[in-house]
Amino acid sequence: MNMNYDARLKKLTGLMQAADCPAVAFVPGPNFYYLTGVTLALMERPTILIVTAEGRMHAAIPALERDRWSAEVPQAETVFWQDSDGYADALSTLAHQTGLTTLAVEGNRMRQFEAAALARAFDTTPEDATAMLAPLRILKDAGEVAAIEKAVGISEAALTATLAAIGAGMTETEIRSRLLIEMLERGADGPAFDLIVLAGGAAADCHGVPSSARRVGRGDVLLFDFGATLDGYSADITRTYFCEEIPDAHRALYDTVLKANRIGCEMVAPGVTPHDLDSAVQGVLRDAGFADCIRHKVGHGLGLDIHEAPAVMIGNHQPLEPGMVITIEPGLYKPDVIGVRIEDDVLVTEDGHRSLTSLPREAQTFG
Repeated sequence: MNMNYDARLKKLTGLMQAADCPAVAFVPGPNFYYLTGVTLALMERPTILIVTAEGRMHAAIPALERDRWSAEVPQAETVFWQDSDGYADALSTLAHQTGLTTLAVEGNRMRQFEAAALARAFDTTPEDATAMLAPLRILKDAGEVAAIEKAVGISEAALTATLAAIGAGMTETEIRSRLLIEMLERGADGPAFDLIVLAGGAAADCHGVPSSARRVGRGDVLLFDFGATLDGYSADITRTYFCEEIPDAHRALYDTVLKANRIGCEMVAPGVTPHDLDSAVQGVLRDAGFADCIRHKVGHGLGLDIHEAPAVMIGNHQPLEPGMVITIEPGLYKPDVIGVRIEDDVLVTEDGHRSLTSLPREAQTFG
């Protein structure tokens, strides 16, 4: 996937200069990948990338990653360190190399032991750059949108195939396994997160864990919260189905979530705020008499992270802009009875929006 890393670096340094931040330290994760195109594991070995406000890159990298790092990020002035030597001297060399006396870090990503090691090496208390970095990836370019769309396409094809092969009597974990296999067979790099497949009353647990003991039965709801990842970018989709038949007692709840989803998706446009979206969508749920069944905000940004800026929730008055990708995912939950969520991935365009998801939203049965 061709990405313009020079443009990304320029965007970062612009944010840093506006915030009067001389340097930021990154660890492996979405921002690290966004700036370098390199995926490294976040493990016991500190792996540090420092970017200065002038756009220079410095790094302390475990020696076992030398070949790949040197080939893919030759512009970084890098200190490689061996396990047998430890990382303290490498970080001290990095501090001397950069001459920095002030340093910011990814507060929502960097672990305490890495921050403490940097504090010792640079003789400073690192500042939290989380808020400053939030706008870095908020607007997706055409390549990023295409990557998300590919992940969505794989995900939707996998779920369609899974629905055709499952039925009453199967366990949640059996169904989840089939969905994962279908995703991998269609080219996914893997699941974007731990796939959620919940049946019956268990679906009321918003982030419940699939069980090998729970079997889906006739009339049960079956909730899928799932997504594939491809080239670092992810899909995040939720659909809720019924096994063989739709009980009359549950139809009103499902139809209310469907109406809220439609209103939310149709509202997405430049200038609309996440606050307005959340108010309108949750208003549909409350007005239908389900206020006590609401458990979460309406959505979130989507990209290299499953949850990233902007948060689609009350209190966020940042206007939507073309290039943002957000989820619209209203849900209603009755503990031990039923949970229904319908989630779509939506791109903000110059003249409105485009849904990247296309699976039917209307109530459907399987089996």
